[in-house]
Amino acid sequence: MTKSVPAMREPTYFILAALQDGALHGYAIVKRAQELSGGRVRLTTGTLYAALDRLTGEEMVLVAEETVVNGRARRTYELTGDGLTALRTEAARLAAAARVVQTRSVASKVATVRTVLA
Repeated sequence: MTKSVPAMREPTYFILAALQDGALHGYAIVKRAQELSGGRVRLTTGTLYAALDRLTGEEMVLVAEETVVNGRARRTYELTGDGLTALRTEAARLAAAARVVQTRSVASKVATVRTVLA
């Protein structure tokens, strides 16, 4: 029996997706996640940093660089190999779930057309 992996929450998915093209600091992650999600995911600072702390602990994300800008620490985060694998696994799960609906929708339309033509 294969181990069941829980579905990834949408904010987590888009945080990882935002980091797929390279390292980003927090504000850039917020903006990129919002852009990639078509505006659905609007991360608050608290949500973002709680997720980044968790993802760092799970070794899906790492702190690539830490600098001080205007007296404040600025961390740049990077996707790890495990993070990329988790992101791709979730993307495949979502695609498979979408295919179930899309395939059934096509089958329903074909059945409806056959009924109408009969």
